[in-house]
Amino acid sequence: MIAIVALLFVLFVVLGVYATVKVVGAAKRGVDRTLTQARRTVEDHTLRAKSFAQVGPAGELAQLRLKLRTSMRATQEALKAGAPEDESLKESIGLFQRLSAHGHELDGELKRLESEPDRTKLAERLPGLRERTERITQSADSLRWAARDRARRFADDDLDTLSAQIDVESGALRHWTKAEPTATPPPWPEASAAEGGTEQQTWPETPRSRTAEEPTRPAITPPGVRPAYPWQKKPRPESTT
Repeated sequence: MIAIVALLFVLFVVLGVYATVKVVGAAKRGVDRTLTQARRTVEDHTLRAKSFAQVGPAGELAQLRLKLRTSMRATQEALKAGAPEDESLKESIGLFQRLSAHGHELDGELKRLESEPDRTKLAERLPGLRERTERITQSADSLRWAARDRARRFADDDLDTLSAQIDVESGALRHWTKAEPTATPPPWPEASAAEGGTEQQTWPETPRSRTAEEPTRPAITPPGVRPAYPWQKKPRPESTT
């Protein structure tokens, strides 16, 4: 009994430690995501401010970084949103990860050049940096718009199928609106009599009593009385002589 209790206690302790580690790890990941997003937002606002406030190569570097980061982030979000519903986007995600490596390399180079004191050298390198930025952003934009067009096409096809099914169901529900020939009921006898100007009895007459037409005959002839028949002659009275 003591060994079982000790084993249960150890099991509970292990489960508690495991749950605590999981909760702490999830909280740490949440905090890291929040900090990363906040740092990214601050950096984007800083780049936007530099692109408007600074002139020359420094301002153009800020514009290139902002354009690169905005395009890459939008493409990443579009691919992540469509991947769970479309298996074909997995290959696109792989291509985007390879493109992201070039994007991060370019972003790091642009960030280092922001503190370059030699503006002449910086101006010489700007055309090449601008061309690389255009190539990467165009590729990212192409992937993003292709994924969006594919999702919209699937949505349109599903909507067309759904509309056709609804039309069929609506027609089935409205089958009672079609005119069907119905037999005309015969007119009531009262109406026919009124139209003809004469009154017509619709119900059979009640049998009249035979008392008014002929006298009632006794069912049994009284004793001593002979029944009289029409072919018999009347008896003559007997002579008294």
